[in-house]
Amino acid sequence: MSGIIGITMGDPCGVGPEICVKALAEMSDADRAATRIYGNLKTLEAARDAIGLEMELAPFVVDLAVNGAPLPWGQLSPVAGDAAFRFIEKAVRDAEAGQIGCMVTAPINKEALNAAGHHYDGHTGMLRSLTGAKAAYMLLASERLKVIHVSTHVSLQEAIRRATTERVLATIRAGNDHLKRIGYDTPRIAVAGVNPHCGENGLFGTEDDDQIAPAVAAARAEGIDVQGPISADTVFHRAYSGAFDLVVAQYHDQGHIPIKLVAFDTAVNVSVELPIDRTSVDHGTAFDIAGKGVANHGNMNSAIAYARKLVAGRRKQG
Repeated sequence: MSGIIGITMGDPCGVGPEICVKALAEMSDADRAATRIYGNLKTLEAARDAIGLEMELAPFVVDLAVNGAPLPWGQLSPVAGDAAFRFIEKAVRDAEAGQIGCMVTAPINKEALNAAGHHYDGHTGMLRSLTGAKAAYMLLASERLKVIHVSTHVSLQEAIRRATTERVLATIRAGNDHLKRIGYDTPRIAVAGVNPHCGENGLFGTEDDDQIAPAVAAARAEGIDVQGPISADTVFHRAYSGAFDLVVAQYHDQGHIPIKLVAFDTAVNVSVELPIDRTSVDHGTAFDIAGKGVANHGNMNSAIAYARKLVAGRRKQG
């Protein structure tokens, strides 16, 4: 298993190139030697110049051509969307071949991606397609709060439909396995209810009683330390205060809002149950500040640190 981290540059018109360069510049010599940026060298050099750094980037870049690079900062572009896809595709293939130990992804723009003909709802769906994985779950990790999602980039109406017993149980299992991998002997898991007050005995809906509670019971029967459903208006505070190691959120905003409130600049997006390891920043392309040298790369540093922890753990197991 390779100890190299492969960072995909993201949309060439966004802040991805800048945060990649800033993170690379701050690394120790040893960490830098174990890092490759999958992107476009001319774009990365333009980002470096915007920051005001003097640093040779070529030894650390898997350089993929982008027509017209560097592209104008902060503009929606199908060319950039296609480039972002190709950076990811190349990194996936290298990860599958064992040439890199973990992918770290900088932000992509979903509109640019789809304008280029790559019809995905985001990174997770794309990675599932590229690797042929049957499932992949989005886990957001911060120091005091971790959340895994039953569904993500779908409408709220569709998310409620997807909160089936089978899917909730699979999400509990995936979260439990991941936390064990990163060092939790017996993860304490809470499952959030989908309705206010978990439906209040059917007053506000029956999904919690009919679909979610049976999943929790099944997981407990398997020996998983899990409780729920617990009303979403209290469960995240309880987890943040130390009562639980992980919360299973039923839909995108239910899990994202508390994480972004308490760890906006440090939370890491982790893809769970893919055949390759992947972490990511948890922010967008920020076209409004791209190319100005002011983007905060703290989230990228956190994603890289988590990736190195995954690689170290896997090599130890191997």
